[in-house]
Amino acid sequence: MISDRLEKLIEEMVDRGVRFEDAAREFEKRFIARVLGRCDGSLTKSADALGMHRNTLSRKIAEHRIKRRAGETG
Repeated sequence: MISDRLEKLIEEMVDRGVRFEDAAREFEKRFIARVLGRCDGSLTKSADALGMHRNTLSRKIAEHRIKRRAGETG
């Protein structure tokens, strides 16, 4: 079950002294990168899947320095 796996991960991170800000940033970066990959780099499809505006997604991609697939637009 996903909640059990998440709970275990959170416990490990707390035990290791990972700060909330660092954990949240890394989670957001990896989540966005994974969705972008599944949507073949399409900003429009990825933004829709993530439930955010395309401009917000573009800003987050730049902020996290996430690489999109070459040649992909929109």
